[in-house]
Amino acid sequence: MSLPSRNFVPEPRNSKSPEWIVPLAEIQFSGDEIRSVTRVLQSGWWTSGPETEALEKEFERRTGVRHALAVSNGTAAIHLAFKALGLSPGDEVVVPSFNFVAAANTVVQFGGIPRFADVESLENPVASVRTLEKAVTPRTRGICVMHYGGYPCAMDSIAEFARQRHLWLVEDAAHAPGAAWRNVPCGKWGDVGCFSFFGNKNLSCAEGGMVTTENDSIAENLRLLRSHGMDSLTWDRFRGHSFSYDVTVPGFNFRMDDLRSAILRVQLRSLDGFNLLRRERVQWYRKLIGNDSRWIVPFRNYGGTPAFHLFTVVLDEGLSRKGIMGSLKRRGIQTSIHYPPTHQFSYYRRLRVSDSDLAVTDELGRRTLTLPLFPHMSYEQVETVCGSLIEAAAESGKQGDV
Repeated sequence: MSLPSRNFVPEPRNSKSPEWIVPLAEIQFSGDEIRSVTRVLQSGWWTSGPETEALEKEFERRTGVRHALAVSNGTAAIHLAFKALGLSPGDEVVVPSFNFVAAANTVVQFGGIPRFADVESLENPVASVRTLEKAVTPRTRGICVMHYGGYPCAMDSIAEFARQRHLWLVEDAAHAPGAAWRNVPCGKWGDVGCFSFFGNKNLSCAEGGMVTTENDSIAENLRLLRSHGMDSLTWDRFRGHSFSYDVTVPGFNFRMDDLRSAILRVQLRSLDGFNLLRRERVQWYRKLIGNDSRWIVPFRNYGGTPAFHLFTVVLDEGLSRKGIMGSLKRRGIQTSIHYPPTHQFSYYRRLRVSDSDLAVTDELGRRTLTLPLFPHMSYEQVETVCGSLIEAAAESGKQGDV
């Protein structure tokens, strides 16, 4: 598929921020999403039902997985994955510290212990066998890797490493719908894959998630755990497929409703196009600022198929990130930090859960900066961001950081 021209802007743009000339992300939707929600509202069935079932089947086909189960959010997906895989108090799970905190928090909620792994390098800030191996101990039960920014980890080697060590493997694919490694889609490599449909994600319905697995037994466990451990759902009883239910395991209420499922069904049809637009904008960024010695643009020579969820730069040590972010804010450009390292948060410092070498993660925590990226971002907006970053860096000098 060819890339759209640089002047192409999908129509309509529905979520312009009144506060930013260039926001960090913008939700895009069309009349199709509105009509899908209206259809569900008029159907009289709003909770988990036919739209959710259809979404799951479409997601299975799109990602090539055997089972996909829609859930209430991405953290619920990780929670269900850990529960279905048997995480118990005292068990260790290796997770990259350069990550959103959800995975580590969920390990702790189970009474487990997160063992923080470093990432490969400033240029390739994802976990690898080399970094994971350093964090594994005899008490480790599993690994949860994250496809940071929509760039898949080297999953063939990681999956083989997990198999050899008899560890289960969870993919945090929150950034990676539509991404693949060695032509195998994200969500299919691990024992369980976990997706997020939060408002800034490549696929969005405000809040939502998906768990995927190739394993029939794990899928059945996930299905029960998702809805209170009941062996039939309200939708089943509404259709007359059963009159009562049994509870076979103590489960949770992590279901997706049909209103959000309907939105996602529309969004899923646009995923490939949205990811192509994201790729084009990353190409614009790389052309305009990619050869500047004052920062590193990660994933320059990347070998997988990304989803292009984030565009980040790693600033030179002599630049003040706080000063640059402030300067960009004054110019109406929103920026962020993805992510403050989990092991540096107050709770995890007190917990002292890891003595691993996290030198690269610590550097990223000081120097990484996330710039705006969304599918309908115009070339002029990218130029504005890049020009403003160059000016802000010139102003910054050596002012100290955050």
